[in-house]
This record gives sequence, structure tokens and C-alpha cells, in this order.
Amino acid sequence: MVNEIQHILTLPIEGMTCASCVARVEKALKKIDGVSVANVNLATEKVSLAFDGSKTDLATLADAVSEAGYTLLTAGASSTSEQGVSSVSPGESHQQRAFAELRKDFVLSLALTIPIVLVSMIHTTSWFLRWSPISTDDLNKLLLIATTCIIAIPGKRFFSAAWRQARHFSSDMNTLVAVGTGIAFVYSALVVLFPHWLGFAPGSAHVYFDTAATIITLILLGKMLEARAKSKASDAIHGLMNLQPKAATVIRNGQEQTVPLEEVTTGNVVVVKPGEKIPVDGVVLRGSTTVDESMLTGESLPVERTHGQKVMGGTINKNGSIEFKATAVGKETMVAHIIRLVEEAQGSKAPIQNLADKIASVFVPTVISIALLTFVLWLFVGNQGFTTAMINAIAVLIIACPCALGLATPTAIIVGTGKGASLGILIKNAESLERAHRIQTIILDKTGTLTEGKPSVTDVRTFNNTDEEKLLRYVGSVEKRSEHPLGNAMVSHVESRGILLAGIESFQSHTGFGVEGVVDGKKVVAGTAQFLQQFSIETTEAQSVITEFADQGKTPVLVAVDGVLSGAIAISDSLHPTSREAVSQLQGLGINVMMISGDRKPTAEAVGKQVGIKEVIAEVLPQNKAVSVKAIQDSGRVVAMVGDGINDAPALAQADVSIAMGSGTDIAMETSDITLMRPDLRGVSQAIRLSTLTIRTIKQNLFWAFIYNVVGIPLAALGLLSPIIAAAAMAFSSVSVVSNSLRLRWSRL
Repeated sequence: MVNEIQHILTLPIEGMTCASCVARVEKALKKIDGVSVANVNLATEKVSLAFDGSKTDLATLADAVSEAGYTLLTAGASSTSEQGVSSVSPGESHQQRAFAELRKDFVLSLALTIPIVLVSMIHTTSWFLRWSPISTDDLNKLLLIATTCIIAIPGKRFFSAAWRQARHFSSDMNTLVAVGTGIAFVYSALVVLFPHWLGFAPGSAHVYFDTAATIITLILLGKMLEARAKSKASDAIHGLMNLQPKAATVIRNGQEQTVPLEEVTTGNVVVVKPGEKIPVDGVVLRGSTTVDESMLTGESLPVERTHGQKVMGGTINKNGSIEFKATAVGKETMVAHIIRLVEEAQGSKAPIQNLADKIASVFVPTVISIALLTFVLWLFVGNQGFTTAMINAIAVLIIACPCALGLATPTAIIVGTGKGASLGILIKNAESLERAHRIQTIILDKTGTLTEGKPSVTDVRTFNNTDEEKLLRYVGSVEKRSEHPLGNAMVSHVESRGILLAGIESFQSHTGFGVEGVVDGKKVVAGTAQFLQQFSIETTEAQSVITEFADQGKTPVLVAVDGVLSGAIAISDSLHPTSREAVSQLQGLGINVMMISGDRKPTAEAVGKQVGIKEVIAEVLPQNKAVSVKAIQDSGRVVAMVGDGINDAPALAQADVSIAMGSGTDIAMETSDITLMRPDLRGVSQAIRLSTLTIRTIKQNLFWAFIYNVVGIPLAALGLLSPIIAAAAMAFSSVSVVSNSLRLRWSRL
């Protein structure tokens, strides 16, 4: 059996202009065996692909897109035989080139259209006819030449694209523009060159060169403004791409050398001086400094970095010189991971887009049918003549623009996810962004979410005449083998007091309960009261101490030596200074906030009381947290789980929306719907408000996209809308949708 080789790529596509194009490209790609995902984004003009490399390849995909009438740009796309590898191809040069060509075409079209319109307005007036040395017929021929230049040069893009679609028995926005302007131009050309064919005397019939020229110019203007606005929508991703410097200073053979960033490898010692950008990820070896990480985490205040601490590429070294060992370079750096996640989110589709996609798939053929019906009814039922019927049919074709429909959702998603990234909120995909605004209940894990995640020993009590130092030596020696944060806190406390740890003869951990081992020939058991009772150890003497610690929000750990209760150790994890404010913000959004913890109920309730949470789920083992999440879901509520992205993995996977807090780890970013790059719970309410604003913007965009057509098409069919006004409305419908999405950039969260 051949193993599946999963490739994930994001590639540019040329030739797309509207929502119909999106549907056509997706349909062509999804027909290919081995393609599991094909999401086309009109706003970025890219497709996000996932396919089995053992069944298909890039050449086959490009051929399928070409058969549909478009061009898949595969140059520069990298792919490997390793499963799960993601690679993103560069597409900025393509977008910049497209904008430059649009601007050039618009300028030429405008330069020719202005005299065409002016001459068309005055050449039939009595004073012009009286003073003009050129006859109306000759003037019309000059208008024909000028309009032909517009059709053949700046307007060529519409006719070429329409012809490509026609060859594939298909149609899109270009078809509507080409047919509308083409009819006006051909009719006017026949009136000028062969008037007798239509029964007119030379120079006596009205021509519509100004209509054809103005339509093309206005649509080019709209496309140019749309391209610029779409580029602004992607500013966040552009900013991330520009974070890393072009070169780095490394120590080689004992000497500092400046080398291109591409030559830095893992293990290199990198030197960064004050004011310089940190080029790659690493761990500080020498020196200390403060680092501005706001561009990645959204944290406005610089953070201190010294020996043994991590630094991230793309951040700015503020006031100290440091040397660090490179641990991740190129595509493995944090900024590269963030760029990839943001691009994947921007290329994904929100469920709310489904309606627009269904309409887009039949939109253009429907509009052409309405235009034909309009022509027939005006000509044969209304008896208004060929010219009136033609103009009204052209107006129908021109006003019906599916561009705004295709841009309504993706532009808002791009701006929304970009806004989130600038605040240190990474959103996995459009579906996650849409779901977040429907959250009704949020379950907060205690450790590392509400608290700092840095537990420490606060109290030590002894029983039965036990020496405190001996107690700490025993418990520290056993907990040295433990991976639990509480165990690490006890070991750190013992070592800080200068107490030497002993060797351990045996060790066993009981997840969620405690540990046991043999130290200096003595059986040591440390954990909860229930755990000690399993060893027939009497814990009654410690109950008052347990209650005292729990009321203070501290976690009590009982210790027994050779079957005798010997001590109780209190461990506290300080609340994050913003936790109470964050809980209040979530409750202000109408969300039910709960806390889940493995601590005893009195301890958990004490912590909950400090931050304003009334509903607390306590004494829950990590593997059982998912059961608690499901129980709330079964009551019909949309549930979000907030945890550290690793220990809470089952609960995060069960939740409708999973939010990883402040870890910034690869596993958190890959498995969670939303990752907060800084350990500040206020980011959760920001993410929810961002989701609400983005969905509201999408709905506004879809409303305006539909209203342009719902109102415009009937008006055009009834003869109440001229083709020129229709062209202006069509051109600016897309611009208005993109501009509305851009408002998200300045929204306060």
C-alpha cells in the first residue's frame, strides 16, 4: 500500500474576477483524485490546497485550472515527500504587477474617454453643428477610432477573459462587461460604417461610443481601487513578512561575521546589539536586555530577556547586547509559523460564505437570461425599438456584478485575522472565527490561565515531631522524579534552602493524586488526603490545616514517612493581575464563565471567589476535563475551553472553540482554534469581540452585495438605469464592500 503524501500549498491564480470564477476553479480542482481541500480566495487571488502527492501533482492541478480558463502559478512553489509539510509560495510580485497594469490601463482609458464623452455631448448641438468644420459623420468616425483603441488596449482584458470562458462554455463578470460594451460598440460601429444596413442616413443615428468607453473606464477604476484596498486588507501579513532582517551577525572561528539571514543555521551563536532586530529564534547565552515583542504578541511593554530565556526572530532588541544560540531558523521560526497560520486562516472559508457560493454558481447565466428577456420584452411587447431594448439590456448586464458577492466574506476574514495577529491573537481558520461569536459558556482552566502558572511553596507544617528539614529532604527527593508543576515547586523550594537531596530507591507517580518512593530506606508518600488514606495513613490531624490552606486558595500536599503523617506543604500559584478584569469582561459580554481545576473544592472555590467566578468544577483529573465540557455541551450550550494547549488537550479538542493561553508553542498553535501569544486572559474577550465585529461586517457586506443586484437589476430592466450609471454602481459596489471590511482595522477591541 502506498503511503499518502499530504501536501499543503497556497498558490496564486491569475484571471479571477468574481465569485463565479471562485466557484469554477474550486469545482475544477475538487474533481481531481487526491485533492482533499481547495479553497479559493478572491480577495487574495490565491487557492489553499491539500492533496495527496501520490495521486496527483502540481502539473495536473495547473492543467485543471487552465481547462477552467484560469492560470495557476506554480513557479517557486516548494513541495517535499514528507507527510504534513506545508509550504507557501510567494505571490506579492504578482499582485503588485497586476495593480501596475490596472493603473496603466485605467490612465489610458481615462485619457481617451474624456474627449469621447465631451465630443459626444456637444457634437449634436446646434451651435457645434453651425461652427464645426467636421461633419457629424466624420466626427463619429473619429469617436469610433478612439473607442476602438479603448476596446483593443485597456479593455482587452475583459474581452480576452470572456473569450476564454466562452471556449470552456462558461461565463463570469468579464462576460457581462464584454457583452454589454461589445453590443454598444458593435451597434455604434455599424451605424457609422454601414448605416444603410440599419436603414439610417450617414450621421443621422445616435451612437453609443461614450457608453462603451465610460463603462470600461469606470470598471477599470473600480478594479484599481479594489486592488489597492485588497492590498491594504493584507497589510498585517505584509508586516509580518517584513519583520525579519536581511542579515545577521554570527560568531564563527571566534570572530563576528555579518552573513545573509539564509546562511544562519541552528546552533549558530548570534550577536544582537541595541536597536537591532533579532533575526531568528534562540536561547540567550550571555547578556541581558529588554525586547519589544509587540509585533508578535501584541504586548505593548518590553519584556526582560536574560540567560536561558527564549527570544523570537522579528522582535526588537531594545537596550542591551546579547549573544544567543539559534534554535529555529527559516520556516521553523515563530514568525514563520505565525505567517503560515494567518495565511491559512485567510485562505479558509467561513460557513456563512456557503449561500454566496451557491448564488455565484448560477449568477452570470441567470443575469444573461434576464438581459435577453429584457431585450425581447422592450422590443416586442413594449414596442420601443431596437435601440431602447439594447440599452436596457446592456444596463442589466453591467449592473449585475458578482464581484462584491465574492469579496464580501474573504475581505472581512483577511482583515479580521490580520487584526487579531497584530494583537497577538492567532485564529486557526475562518470557521473558528465565525464560531467564536456564538460562545455561551467559557470554561477556564485554573493553572496557567487564571494564574501565572508558576506555583511556589508558601507554608510548611510538621506533625508528629518531624524535623522540617528532614521532611523537605524526603519530599524533595521523591518529587525530583515527578514532572508535575507542584512537584517542581517543592523541589525548587528545597533547593533554595540549601537542603541536599537524597538518592531514591524506587518511585511511582499516580496522576492527579500523588507520588510514592523510598528515600534513605524510608517509604515516603506525598499527595492528597484521599491518596494517603489508600495507604492506611491517618490524616485527621491535618484536616484543620487543609481547611486553612484551602480557604486561602492554596493547594495542600500531605507527606507521610513510613506510614506516619509527617507534614503538610501549602503551594500557591499567584493569580495573573488581569484575571479578575478579564472574567468581568467576559461576563459583561453575557457569557457564563466557569472554572475547572484538579484542586480540592474549597481551594478551587477560593480561587474562583477571588476572580468573581461562581461556578467551579473541582477535583477533576486532566483526562476527565473533556467529560465536563461534553456535559455542558449536552445541555445545548456552545462551549469554549481555555487552557495551556498541552495538558488540557482532550478538553480543548472536545470544546466547540478551543483557546490556548499564552504558550506560543507549536502544539498550541496547531491544535487550538485560537492561540493567545501572551498570557493575558483579556485576549479571550478581545477574540470574541473580534469575531462578533467580523461576522457583523460580513453580513453588512453580503447585504450590500445583494442589494446592488436586487435593486439594480429590476431598475435596469425597467429602463430606469442608464448603462453608465450601472457601470459606476457596479465598479463601486466592490470598492464599498472592501472598504467596509477595512474598517475592522481601526475597531477598538
